[in-house]
Amino acid sequence: MPKSHDVKDLGLAEQGRQRIEWAAQEMPVLRQIRARFEKERPLAGIKMSACLHVTSETANLAQTLVAGGADLMLVASNPLSTQDDVAAALVRYDEIPVHAIKGEDNATYYSHLKAALDHGPQMTMDDGADLVSGMLKERRDLLTNLIGSTEETTTGVIRLKAMAKDGVLSFPVVAVNDSLTKHLFDNRYGTGQSTLDGVIRATNVLIAGKTVVVAGYGWCSKGIAMRAKGHGADVVVTEVDPVKALEAAMDGFRVMPMQAAARIGQIFITATGDINVIDGEDFAVMRDGAILANSGHFNAEIDIPALEKMSVGKRQPRAFVEQYVMADGRTLNLLGEGRLINLASAEGHPSAVMDMSFANQALAGEFLLKNRGKLEAKVYALPAEVDQEIAALKLAAMGVQFDILTPQQAKYLNSWEEGT
Repeated sequence: MPKSHDVKDLGLAEQGRQRIEWAAQEMPVLRQIRARFEKERPLAGIKMSACLHVTSETANLAQTLVAGGADLMLVASNPLSTQDDVAAALVRYDEIPVHAIKGEDNATYYSHLKAALDHGPQMTMDDGADLVSGMLKERRDLLTNLIGSTEETTTGVIRLKAMAKDGVLSFPVVAVNDSLTKHLFDNRYGTGQSTLDGVIRATNVLIAGKTVVVAGYGWCSKGIAMRAKGHGADVVVTEVDPVKALEAAMDGFRVMPMQAAARIGQIFITATGDINVIDGEDFAVMRDGAILANSGHFNAEIDIPALEKMSVGKRQPRAFVEQYVMADGRTLNLLGEGRLINLASAEGHPSAVMDMSFANQALAGEFLLKNRGKLEAKVYALPAEVDQEIAALKLAAMGVQFDILTPQQAKYLNSWEEGT
């Protein structure tokens, strides 16, 4: 058992082991990569720190990295996303140092980040760019030996691209989130299903017949809007990008500013990566009993300080529901402390989509090592052929066949000489 660990209860390990094995059944692509990693050991001797949601799916990624030879430490990327039994299983059975406890306070969260940096990583895996930010702000001594980093989510990629633009990023980063087999599937189908699952588990409300306001129309929000519509909701989309707003309108959703949507919405879900998407002006006009949920990475999309200031009381009628009483008697219900609702009150994305996302993570680590010393200090996407490989492996696992170009067809597509 590793000396360095901080989990809730090692007695939960057996339950966690079973949960990890259950998830593995839906992760055939990662399983194939793990089998290759066990033979080739591409990460042998590499000290790696990962700041990710500690779930059964992440556990399968961790096992794959260790199988590839990595000296791995794992910490939580969100205070409410850890599955305590999974964390315990990784410590007890896989001897991976894990620092993650569901519900940990801010001080504990940042102490865990510090532990990940104290591990002296040569490579980091981030979900939100907290490790990268910590190194650049407080642990620049680690940069000398750093090969690079990978980033899982949209919010983190936004932060990293801002770092690169400002000239403070001093090492290469692979934006796993930008891979097609990540954002087209994980963000859309994973976030769509798991977000609605989180809202339903937290509230037990009927979605059918409700007016659901979805903030944003990126890939995550598209999935949420799609699934809410599938449940029978009247879906309203808010956007700041005219192209995305047009797309939402042509997909059959009502589009309007948040201030207008605030007056008619019954359930609000944010997934934009920005701050104060729903603010005090919106709270002031919301209907009694409105439900507020966030599926973006940070708990900044709903202006919680403004909600606290405007309310005259607060109670907790259910787990993961904080009911704010406004001065005029209305109640507004905040779910999961404004953190990712799909992980706060549910179990996160289904294993089948995380299979592709974490296949990208594992191969991104291998990509950084293969190109050590050759990459600039900027944000990279994985090569297109990696996406193709992952998609082909997934289709094969699903028993789905697809066409292959004939030599004549391939020549035609790559020629300018033949036409009408």
